[in-house]
Amino acid sequence: MLIIAVFLCYNQCVMKIGNIVLRNNLILAPMAGVTDVGFRSLCVECGADWAVTEMISVKALEFRNEKTFELLETADNEKIKVVQLFGSEPSVFAKVLHMPELNKFDIIDINMGCPTPKIVNNGAGSRLMTDISLAEEIIRACVANSNGRPVTVKFRSGWDNGSINCIDFAKMCERAGASAITVHARTREDFYSGHSDWGLVAKVKEAVNIPVILSGDVVDKQSYTEALEITKADAVMIGRGALGYPQIFSILSGTICNLTTMDCIRKHISILQNKYSDNLIVHYIRKHILWYLRNYRECKKIKTEIVKIDDLDTMINMLQDFFASNDRLTS
Repeated sequence: MLIIAVFLCYNQCVMKIGNIVLRNNLILAPMAGVTDVGFRSLCVECGADWAVTEMISVKALEFRNEKTFELLETADNEKIKVVQLFGSEPSVFAKVLHMPELNKFDIIDINMGCPTPKIVNNGAGSRLMTDISLAEEIIRACVANSNGRPVTVKFRSGWDNGSINCIDFAKMCERAGASAITVHARTREDFYSGHSDWGLVAKVKEAVNIPVILSGDVVDKQSYTEALEITKADAVMIGRGALGYPQIFSILSGTICNLTTMDCIRKHISILQNKYSDNLIVHYIRKHILWYLRNYRECKKIKTEIVKIDDLDTMINMLQDFFASNDRLTS
């Protein structure tokens, strides 16, 4: 059973999961192809309490897929390490949780909200919201095999507008032994369109006694404040609002972070260089660079040039020159 403790920090209530205490109720959301070890490290440095890995297939772990194991890399400053797993077979979840490669993680998070076809077509992600019994079996298998570590679950408001079942789903998660839940109040049918229904998160919060983490549409101080006022959520998970701007965690937490955008890019690349070759990094980092550039004046030309560059040093020098002569449009 989860023990919740409330503390005052930066004028917000923060939560405790087992012996894990959040400083400021801010979490970086797991995002496939985005939340690599470098980006997570930056967000933690800027004030995120924890940053979740990209979602990882338990079947791929079972078959010891090399590229999947690379996703388990963590940074030194990730004091709270969280891995997100997805799949549809309780027995496979139970098996992989005993792998030594997962021992370093403090929290096990289960993805039951991903809307992408390749995930749901295999019975995982948000498809599990249509089979609550199977979802419960998976959670119970994880709790029983987590070696005492908290198990959390992320899910959506429902499969579609005709099957909004997040309240019943949340109650099931609590009954099955989940230590906290994250609610992204869009349906699978919505994907990421429209605005998430924070009112549903408020209803979930009233229905359970475990911490509720809000996910969806928190992109600045105003939306952060409004989301907490409406939902009374215990913590906020930020995804797209952090793309190219890990400093958002500094702004929302009230902590000091003096990293410029160029500092972030250099650190991001430096961390990746400890894991991968420059040739791989230069192709991978491009999408992040486009996000880092998105709120800068006169960025169209350099964006066009960046996607053509195959040399990491050339890319860094070009960016250095650009930032020296351009101002960010928003703070």
